[in-house]
Amino acid sequence: MRPALFLLACLCAFAMAAEKPVHFLKKTDAWYASTEGRKMADIILSYQADAGGWPKNIDTVSEPFMGDRATLKGTFDNSATTDELRFLARAYQATKDARYRESFDRGLAHILVAQYPNGGWPQYFPLPKTYNRRITFNDGAMVRLMNFLREVYTQPRYAFVDEKQKVAGREAFAKGVACILKCQILVEGKPTVWCQQHHEETLAPAGARTYELPSFCGAETVGIIRLLMSLEHPSPEIKAAVEGSVAWLNAHKITGLRIDNLPDEKSPTGKNIVAVPDPTAPPVWARYYDLKTGLPYFCDRDGKPKATIAEIGYERRNGYGWYGYWPASLLEKDYPLWKKAGN
Repeated sequence: MRPALFLLACLCAFAMAAEKPVHFLKKTDAWYASTEGRKMADIILSYQADAGGWPKNIDTVSEPFMGDRATLKGTFDNSATTDELRFLARAYQATKDARYRESFDRGLAHILVAQYPNGGWPQYFPLPKTYNRRITFNDGAMVRLMNFLREVYTQPRYAFVDEKQKVAGREAFAKGVACILKCQILVEGKPTVWCQQHHEETLAPAGARTYELPSFCGAETVGIIRLLMSLEHPSPEIKAAVEGSVAWLNAHKITGLRIDNLPDEKSPTGKNIVAVPDPTAPPVWARYYDLKTGLPYFCDRDGKPKATIAEIGYERRNGYGWYGYWPASLLEKDYPLWKKAGN
């Protein structure tokens, strides 16, 4: 494992230990029709919030929800809602149980109504008063919604979906693409990359948590580029968006730096992320780059950006993915193939 990914793996270990709908999406139709499959589908139903979505970071497939339903808050963050809907589509296809279709229809309607008129999606709906109302690219939220909608109006698995909803999904996807193009950060008129969040009205780069400042983002941009490259017959605007963002990523890769997770008796976790000069290290990218200087920054919860990861405290230094190899395969494989295809 590349060193910078070690921390991310540790952070995700607890979440991965819990069962999730995505772990069962490759099951056969016969499994979905089985007693086990139907029981799991019923458990998923129990976690659907009244507004139509599902909560994040909890196991929605092992044990039914027994608490106060008013506490269920659906979100599009951390893969919530879309995988539950994929599961229910499979369950309905296999069983024709009307409850699964009704739940799917409510969830799909929830996604469609949550979209802003400008084409963006918030992290939560109904809209909160916090940063979660921003147009959210963070952790692939908006891209994941768009990919799901495209599945619904293109794949045979969703043949049961009302044609009007499919048309609405296609229109929502197109509006999402238009929003992505409008959100792309311009520098001296040239398209670059995207921020994790953009303001829902002005579309300007926006902050979230105190250490997540408005910035050029090296991680979320990759999923956006892949979505744009997946479009058939891309327009000149889409091609320009891809070319500009790829050029920016190439220009901002960090060479000669190795990211290690080393033993450290002073650290509360016994480990510490360090950046070590190494001319043989593969290119790495920072998660955030300053909007004025274009240089990487790192930040504690006080919201004060620092030039190096060593300048922030143990907690944020080791509790967040500040470095990564997110664009590597995109630049090495996906983008060259896209160009070879005549784009």
